[in-house]
Amino acid sequence: MLIVDDSIIILERMIPMLEEMENVQVVAHAGSYSEAVELIDGLRPDMVLLDINLPDKSGIEVLKKIKEINEEIIVLMITNHPSDYYRELCKKMGARFFFDKSIDLEIISEIIASS
Repeated sequence: MLIVDDSIIILERMIPMLEEMENVQVVAHAGSYSEAVELIDGLRPDMVLLDINLPDKSGIEVLKKIKEINEEIIVLMITNHPSDYYRELCKKMGARFFFDKSIDLEIISEIIASS
């Protein structure tokens, strides 16, 4: 599992929750596009929790890169901007799930457990 998000609040909530899950072996973190691409290429994670807003490039660019590297990586998009436009774009580009950070964080672990 790789988390790509620059929000300390999200990391403080998600990392401990994911580390306690039986089916999650490694939780790594990237805070930018460049860090994410490097870790995806090196770690080859099965699953990526990916924010749309990153400091250097969009998470949508990371999603594109992930799918170029390996179509099988499960991508869960998270954002504070859950518009229908972004939802449809991300799904069309291969994201399996799309979550609103303000209301959906609690259900992410359920989705990960069942994936």
